[in-house]
Amino acid sequence: MQDLQVPSAGDFAKKIAIAEAEEAAKESRIQQQAEAEKKALLDQLTKPSGVSDEEAIKRAITMIEGAVRNLRTEVQVHRFPNQLCTDGGRAINQMEEGWEQTLTGVPKEIYQLWEKYFRDKGYKLRVEIVDFPGGKPGDVAMTLGWAPK
Repeated sequence: MQDLQVPSAGDFAKKIAIAEAEEAAKESRIQQQAEAEKKALLDQLTKPSGVSDEEAIKRAITMIEGAVRNLRTEVQVHRFPNQLCTDGGRAINQMEEGWEQTLTGVPKEIYQLWEKYFRDKGYKLRVEIVDFPGGKPGDVAMTLGWAPK
C-alpha cells in the first residue's frame, strides 16, 4: 500500500479560514461600492437639478396625465433619502410647521415648483416618511394630489 498523505484537520481549517476571509473581503468591497454609489446619488440630489421650471412643469403634467389615465387622483413625484432633509426627516415625520424649510436640493426644488405653480391650481402636496428601517425614519415620498372637493 502506497503511503498516502492525509492532510491534517488544521490544514482544512486553514482552507476554510482563508475562504471565509476572501468572502468577507468581497462582501466588504460590495458594501463599500454601494456606500460610494449612495453618497454619489446624495451629492447629486443635493445640487440644483439644472431643470428649468418649464421643463419641470412639463414633466409633472406628463406624470399627472399618466395617473389620470389610470383613474388615479394622486401620483408620487419623488422619493428620496431622509438625509436630504437638514434634520433627517424629523420635522416631516412629526408634521411640524415649517418642515419644508428642512428640504434641500431636488426635493426643495420640487416643493418650490409646487408652491409657485401648482398650489393655487388646487393641487395638494403630501410629503411623508414612507419607510422606517430599523424603526428609524427612512425614505421620504412627495405625492401630488388633485382630488375633487
